[in-house]
Amino acid sequence: MISDVHLSGVQLDVIRQELEGQLLRWTRQLAELEASVSDDSVEVSEKAALLADIVSAERSTSVVRTALKDISELTYGRCDGCGLGIPFERLKARPLARFCMRCQLRHENG
Repeated sequence: MISDVHLSGVQLDVIRQELEGQLLRWTRQLAELEASVSDDSVEVSEKAALLADIVSAERSTSVVRTALKDISELTYGRCDGCGLGIPFERLKARPLARFCMRCQLRHENG
């Protein structure tokens, strides 16, 4: 396991708080969507869209939970491409970033 030495405890706390906020928002949205899909007054044609939104919200909560787990295991903030530390400025702007900018550009351009 690569220990995360490029982010300070304060930096990790800032990102953890942001991710916990995102998780709370996604969890609330998921609960609302699940309540809506169970509502008998909702048209059947609308339920398909609600189900798709539920899948998307579940995926988002899973990604956020994984990032929070990575923070607790000190593996958060490593580029999936090169393995180097992703700069704090990028992670602060995009806490779920999986790549450093160089690898992100490579990933986007194939």
